[in-house]
Amino acid sequence: MQIRRKHGTFRAGLKSLVVEYCSESSVHGVHYFRGSERTWYEKLVWILVFALSVGSCFWLIHEVYHKWSDTPVIVSFAEKSTPVWQIPFPAITICPEVKTSYGEMNFTRQYLNYVGKRAGEQRHDNGTDSLLAIMQLCERSIYDRLLNQSQPFPDKLSGESYGSIIRRMKIPLKDTVLYCSFQNNWIPCEQLFSYTMTDEGVCVTFNALSASDMLRKENLTPLEPYLSENKPSEHWTQDGGYTAQSDLDSYPYRALRPGQLAGLKVVLRSDRRNHDFLCRGALRGFKALLHPNNEYPQLTSQFVRIPMNQDVNIAVKPQIITTTPGLHHYSPERRQCFFNHERYLQFFREYTQDNCELECLTNFTLSHCGCVRFSMPRNGTTPECETNQMECMVGAEQRYLEMDFRSRRGDEPINYHDDCNCLPGCASVQYDLEITQTDFDWKGWLQNLNRSTRSADDGIELALFEVYYKEAQFMTSKRSELYGLTDFLANCGGLLGLCMGVSLLSLVELVYFCVVRPVTLWRQRREQVNEEEQSQGISMVVRDNDN
Repeated sequence: MQIRRKHGTFRAGLKSLVVEYCSESSVHGVHYFRGSERTWYEKLVWILVFALSVGSCFWLIHEVYHKWSDTPVIVSFAEKSTPVWQIPFPAITICPEVKTSYGEMNFTRQYLNYVGKRAGEQRHDNGTDSLLAIMQLCERSIYDRLLNQSQPFPDKLSGESYGSIIRRMKIPLKDTVLYCSFQNNWIPCEQLFSYTMTDEGVCVTFNALSASDMLRKENLTPLEPYLSENKPSEHWTQDGGYTAQSDLDSYPYRALRPGQLAGLKVVLRSDRRNHDFLCRGALRGFKALLHPNNEYPQLTSQFVRIPMNQDVNIAVKPQIITTTPGLHHYSPERRQCFFNHERYLQFFREYTQDNCELECLTNFTLSHCGCVRFSMPRNGTTPECETNQMECMVGAEQRYLEMDFRSRRGDEPINYHDDCNCLPGCASVQYDLEITQTDFDWKGWLQNLNRSTRSADDGIELALFEVYYKEAQFMTSKRSELYGLTDFLANCGGLLGLCMGVSLLSLVELVYFCVVRPVTLWRQRREQVNEEEQSQGISMVVRDNDN
């Protein structure tokens, strides 16, 4: 009887609590669940409608959560335009088509002499090592033809690296870049340009970060100076831009306004006698690449060609993407970009997507061929690939580029490209180029200045190359939160209010009736039972005394 009484009391209390909640709740439709004046059919209809509303609400909240979780970032235009003086002038790398002077080596003659001899008559000397080194700079289509027309080439015999041989045989900067002007000031070219080792051989670069700022020199072989630039960039970072302590002459340099007068102007020189058609083909002149200041240049796939006797003008329009501070706490996979401190690169201090891709290709080439190309970053224990391994290096690069496509088809079990995880940088820059070209009558120009043009008869040719900003300001794009936590809660609140008429106080009310109110009723019931037991005890004592 006592157990049944307790169960009955619990059920009665629970029913009373539910009836009280339905009577007092601010949630729409709940008060229709009670009342003896309504039939069971009416109550059932309202219960079904309420259940449908709750289900729809939670399904919509689930969709909003997935949108917040999967696509939390949106790229949009910044509220204000950015003046050009707030960003560095682009780094510019210029590579001559001529790789060495005819006085240093006549490639065609030496190659034909070598392959024309029988295998037993060929002598391997320092000239052969130089030939093998320059062959790595030939156009790939021409190299394939050279390789198919002769027996396999031997390995290099000397202890000198291919990179060292190529640097020793380079065209000096003073014979390549004659006159330089930046912001309408004529400056010695040696002060503006420095040497850079690229896949095109030794090139000259303007306004790139120094080797100490861009490279992890402690992880690179000390025998290969990839960059000769040594100007420190103390007041600029890719993520933070220029500091408040920077001045107009801070490195990397910046332009103060658009137009030719505020840009870079260089006069380039080439000697027709140095051009080797067997190695480099029929195109003469230079290749140029505009790239971010913290990016290591690679000119194999993208460049602007500068023909001789031409004036090439490039109007630059920067395309910059920044990231708002609100995305710092997101994981790189969610925001789809890396800040510079988040992604460690073995050979580079500065993270950019192209730096990461170069390091990844280097590691893949090492695993595929057991060596790397002379221009790739390497440590002291990694060997350079021999010239007879060029086919392996080219094949490794092609396979690396095809990995994404092949892995989606299931042909590639391991996607080395995806394992590298080379996301874009959270602060990145690209350049839209508007290129114009016209004849450069430098002979008439020199004659008008009463200068001799005899050098033209000696095979000397000139070209004019100009780079400048197209506009004084540009629109910056920014990554920002599409749905922050506040937006997510606001959307959830809107859906709860739309489907159920629920507010934050309604949730507090539910917690109150589920936790606070039952405890209060239980304590009141317990006190009531204690009082009844005490009353019964007093009554029994009085009866005993009367008896």
